[in-house]
Amino acid sequence: MDPTLPSDPDSAFISHAPGHWPREAMNHWSDYKWQLRNRVDTLTDLAARLRLTDEERAGVLLAGHKLAMSITPHFFNLIDREDPACPIRRQVVPRIEEGWSAPEERADPCGEDSHMPVPGLVHRYPDRVLFLLTDHCASYCRYCTRSRMVSGVGEQHLETQWEAAFRYLETTPQVRDVLLSGGDPLLFSDVRLDRILTRLRAIPHIQFIRIGSRIPIFLPQRITPEMCAMLKKHHPLFISIHTNHPRELTLEARDALGRLADAGIPLGNQSVLLRGVNDSVDVQKALVHKLLMCRVRPYYLYQCDLINGSSHLRTTVAEGVAIIEGLRGHTSGYAVPQFVIDGPGGGGKIPINPNYLIDTAPGSVTLRNFEGKFFEYPDPSPMPPAELARLHDKALGMCS
Repeated sequence: MDPTLPSDPDSAFISHAPGHWPREAMNHWSDYKWQLRNRVDTLTDLAARLRLTDEERAGVLLAGHKLAMSITPHFFNLIDREDPACPIRRQVVPRIEEGWSAPEERADPCGEDSHMPVPGLVHRYPDRVLFLLTDHCASYCRYCTRSRMVSGVGEQHLETQWEAAFRYLETTPQVRDVLLSGGDPLLFSDVRLDRILTRLRAIPHIQFIRIGSRIPIFLPQRITPEMCAMLKKHHPLFISIHTNHPRELTLEARDALGRLADAGIPLGNQSVLLRGVNDSVDVQKALVHKLLMCRVRPYYLYQCDLINGSSHLRTTVAEGVAIIEGLRGHTSGYAVPQFVIDGPGGGGKIPINPNYLIDTAPGSVTLRNFEGKFFEYPDPSPMPPAELARLHDKALGMCS
């Protein structure tokens, strides 16, 4: 068991305000605009707050040419300042390994650019589109799939053509599901986000709108009652959050998620499997249990994409399968996410599961349960026509 994880789930939600910030920060801690203005985004600021390793110091210097560093005070306070292996630290503090790309890595590992009918709009699945609203986040994950275009220092710049994107959606009736992402859409003002959602809701064939956001984790202060009241106007609306480690689910995050849930918004979580962060059954089990306590359904566990400079954070696929096997049958079904690999180059999400179907034969299949026991399950046989006729005659006789 990870010694950093509390044994009592009810004691797991801890407030981290204001931590190592000046005393006067207490007066502003709940102001999300103050949080954004006071992000840790320079080597000087980071070195003043952490005992950096040589690998981290070099990584920060390289970050200005690949993916900017930016960490909200709220999230920064979750970092163990003395431990370079801290699972929170590994997610947001750059390391020198980011400067090297393995042969299998690429700038656009999911092939999004090749599926853009309009700049900023990705149409890969038949009935769904990904709408990239912004290239900014409250903090930047070092394994970001879109590091090529977010934060303003990557090799590409996001140039969403808004009117062309809306026209495409209006004239493509097979699209029934729109996912708003980026960057992080919840950084937008309530007014601007309301206008976008209103415009989408005016398109008759769009039934389902989702928002992908890490704001409830990086910047829970942004989830205000006013934002929730605005979002509530646009149902059916779903939000997928991104949480990788149980320590991220603070009291502030739990309360922010509660406000969204109280507004009637179904919440799902998407985690990325990361080496040294959440690559054990114990950590994953603690995470999914806390998520359910926050009224969030574990949705996906992603194999880390083949993004340039991420090999030090990727695990083997076998480790992901073993984690799912360690959850399935050992905790609530609601707590078990689907392990997926996003097919390189645009293949979409491919589910990866432990092998529970052992053998098939005419009339039966052999199954393995979570305990390793084997069971024969008879495949159903069609009812013989003579039996169907007999039952039919019997039913007519009962009516006469």
